[in-house]
Amino acid sequence: MAVRNRFAELHDEISGWRREMHRHPELQFDVERTAGFVEELLRDFGCDEVVAGIGRTGVVGLIRGRKTGSGRVIGLRADMDALPIHEATGVEYASTVPGKMHACGHDGHTAMLLGAAKYLAETRNFDGTIAVIFQPAEEGGGGGREMVNDGLMERFGIDEVYGMHNVPGRALGEFAIRPGAFYASTDEIHITITGKGGHAAQPHQTVDATLVGAHVVTALQTIVSRQIDPVDQVVVSITSFETSTTAYNVVVEEVVLKGTLRTMTEENRTFAKRRIVEIATGISASLGAKGDAQIHEGYPVMINSAEHADFAAQAAAKVAGKCETAPVYLWGEDFGYMLNARPGAYIHLGIGDNSPLHHPEYNFNDEAIPAGCSFFVELAESRLPIAS
Repeated sequence: MAVRNRFAELHDEISGWRREMHRHPELQFDVERTAGFVEELLRDFGCDEVVAGIGRTGVVGLIRGRKTGSGRVIGLRADMDALPIHEATGVEYASTVPGKMHACGHDGHTAMLLGAAKYLAETRNFDGTIAVIFQPAEEGGGGGREMVNDGLMERFGIDEVYGMHNVPGRALGEFAIRPGAFYASTDEIHITITGKGGHAAQPHQTVDATLVGAHVVTALQTIVSRQIDPVDQVVVSITSFETSTTAYNVVVEEVVLKGTLRTMTEENRTFAKRRIVEIATGISASLGAKGDAQIHEGYPVMINSAEHADFAAQAAAKVAGKCETAPVYLWGEDFGYMLNARPGAYIHLGIGDNSPLHHPEYNFNDEAIPAGCSFFVELAESRLPIAS
């Protein structure tokens, strides 16, 4: 693996940053401690400008190269927030906050970008400016959207932007990427069905909302199985079925269904949203109930620019010897907002055998740090080369 030698020297220090953040996980936008830690380090590195409070609690550091004649700015992004999960790793640096943990490796992402920032501030072997972007609230809060809406791209003059995510199960230090749609849109389904309650021994005098809900759940599955091209990736999953009582002898008046819609194209997203509403309201009405279906829009499809995915793949191959083609994922990622605002790409970094993401026993593998840091640096220097 052709990692930068400097990151072997810095490995313990960067791992220490990661473990400090791991001990003190914070959720969504409430990342004041983590953001303060990042801000302090960026100032210690000698970044030319450090700005906090972008998108509420995001942090941006600017590092100018030995030359700036190109006038170009490359953005490198990491996420900072944790998850509402009780940690079960047993490591000595485990979360000190009950019910919160870094179960997705955002502590690792932030540490790797900090390591790259330290190196880039030391060497400045590029022509232009690097903007290191530390984002809050990737896990459901839309921090990427908030930073973009707060003028991230315009304020710092960012021309293109790149992000990275660790992947358990992929070989340690191996990279993978794909051009085009990479991650799915993530919309929330919320359906309320109102019938007429009554005694379970007299069902003919009721409109059984539970029965109506069961028909709706079943009918919703026809969207993917019979109304979407089979080669397309679409998910309609009802994950929660709540009734207004737990009594065994009551026909309930109301049920609430919740779930997720995942698509890889805006065309399928629009179609599926419309059909969910039509099916929920239509089936309910046909059985004498009232159905109210709301689709709460989530993250957009995350789409890598083919050109910039190639740039990222070339940088990864210089670090790891090769870059694999990643499959499509139906996960969600709010880096999609940044890629909608500027061209760029998102890449995967393997961390070897590990528990799955979002699992209580997941723990980022610090041995991946040199590869991740080296990728960010290679990408920065290759996209902003100093003319010989």
